Amino acid sequence: MRLDHLAVTAADLDAGCAVVEAALGVRLVPGGQHPNMATHNRLLGLGDVYLEVIAPDPSLPRPPHPRWFRMDERTGTGLTNWICAVDDLDAALAAAPAGTGMATPLSRGAYRWRFAVPPDGRLPFDDAHPALIQWQGDLHPARALPDAGVRLAQLTICHPQAAVLRTALGALHDPRVVITEGPLQLRASFHTPHGLRHL
Repeated sequence: MRLDHLAVTAADLDAGCAVVEAALGVRLVPGGQHPNMATHNRLLGLGDVYLEVIAPDPSLPRPPHPRWFRMDERTGTGLTNWICAVDDLDAALAAAPAGTGMATPLSRGAYRWRFAVPPDGRLPFDDAHPALIQWQGDLHPARALPDAGVRLAQLTICHPQAAVLRTALGALHDPRVVITEGPLQLRASFHTPHGLRHL
């Protein structure tokens, strides 16, 4: 298990990108659509990982199932989810907490992946548990994105059951990811051309 990307969810893509661009002082680049979820995104490369701002796409019909990241319930813009990559999604799901999701094949342009989609859009530990992804083939967004000089310094996941969450994530070894006990919150710090910035 390894950190793959961060998700900032927004009710509106333009508004969400404006919030992130103001916070980090850099511009995001176009991503694409996810027809299965009726969402679209814009991206920011962070070296080995990336950040996406993702929102419902009003040009696509609303899906008959809940969108990922509980997007049908959220208003405003915020860092709400983190995503970890695995080499074998089926094995990872067998070992993951109940409710992590079902392996679902998805695509966007030339990218192909399998994603663990919870039936109700909710992830374990009040969404503090990462979504799981298995990329298909050699293509990965982080390698194709322009370098804006931004790097993730730290991702802090606060949760009342931090010790239990930490145990569930025993396969993840990334010094940038810190799990602490406290009220539910995701916070990220970034090294940027303008100094340390936060979401």
